Amino acid sequence: MVDGVRRARGAAGRARGAAGGARGAAGRTRGAAGRALAKVTGQALGPYQSAVVRIGFSATWLFFLLWEFPHRHELYGPDGPWSWELAERLIASNDAFTVLMWSDSAVWFEIVYAVAVLSSALLMLGWRTRAMSVVFMAGVLSLQNRSVFMGDGGDNVIHLMAMYLVLTRCAQVWSLDARRPSGPSGGRSGPVLWAVLGAVLAYGAVAGRFTMGWLLAFAAVWVVLGLWWMADRYEPEGEGRAVLDVLANLLHNAGMLVIMAEVCLIYATAGWYKIQGSRWQDGSALYYPLGLDYFSPWPGLSALLASSGTVVMLLSYGTVAVQVAFPFTLFNRRIKNVLLAVMMLEHAGIAVLLGLPFFSLAMIAADAVFLPTGFLLWLARRGGGRTPRPRPVGSAV
Repeated sequence: MVDGVRRARGAAGRARGAAGGARGAAGRTRGAAGRALAKVTGQALGPYQSAVVRIGFSATWLFFLLWEFPHRHELYGPDGPWSWELAERLIASNDAFTVLMWSDSAVWFEIVYAVAVLSSALLMLGWRTRAMSVVFMAGVLSLQNRSVFMGDGGDNVIHLMAMYLVLTRCAQVWSLDARRPSGPSGGRSGPVLWAVLGAVLAYGAVAGRFTMGWLLAFAAVWVVLGLWWMADRYEPEGEGRAVLDVLANLLHNAGMLVIMAEVCLIYATAGWYKIQGSRWQDGSALYYPLGLDYFSPWPGLSALLASSGTVVMLLSYGTVAVQVAFPFTLFNRRIKNVLLAVMMLEHAGIAVLLGLPFFSLAMIAADAVFLPTGFLLWLARRGGGRTPRPRPVGSAV
């Protein structure tokens, strides 16, 4: 009888202990979830990486526009093979956004092209980054959607990243905005810019130039920019500004996650599609573009490389292996950093060997989202600059 009571008490104690352990585990889980939520809402993660991505893509698009400036009419303007009528029919079917279809005037084309160049330069410098990221996106979409067959893989990457950059707080470091004082002393250029963008938005809405989706998107951005300026000016430490900061941090972190997922998707799909090709399977895929005049800016170098079957095979197999493996290495920092360096070197080789510099610059800018913070700060110190501290940029425009 006594032994039975003791065993019952022991079982009850073990049950209480198990229940306590379960409550402790649940408490630890809730604590970890709470800390993760506080981190995601309390700060914009990856400030250095987002700044490098901003600089990389805006610089790539700027250099491309300047390089193609003498040929701009053939690429996107009135002298292009993709005529106004063809562009109008295509855009009417897919509802793509482009302000170039607002008018067939040559003057309007020059204005849009000049604004695209200017916004790229200002976004690279980080001046009024929130507004410039929207204008930069509008410039990229307007030119590329006007002549959809003029681009390559690099243009597609810029097209996507231009939209993602609007979501990010990419001016916390290495920008003019990070050096500009917040609040009323932040200058008058912001409200003036906001008013100009509002006037353009109002004209497009009244003239029926926007589809409903794009109109709502641009109107929402314009209203939020105005609310942010008001919060900065009249309530810099109040609840309104705190709510805007939380929302901006959530959007930024979501945008950075989407950018990383996009890069992984690009490499994964490219690698797996290559595996299905017979030329990649036998290791001879690289040989064929080396024999094309279009991809041979240095014919002697291309011929020398194509003459070695072993080198061609190793480069072909290595390209597939790195692209397929990269998404799976994100859980191991050291391996990821090694493959990241290999991919950047590979794109640098493509720029020189195949004559695709802008494609390579776009892919290197996309890869930069995975660069370790320590390496970026080391580069900044080596460049003679001081180590910048992330500063939430409050001014809306």
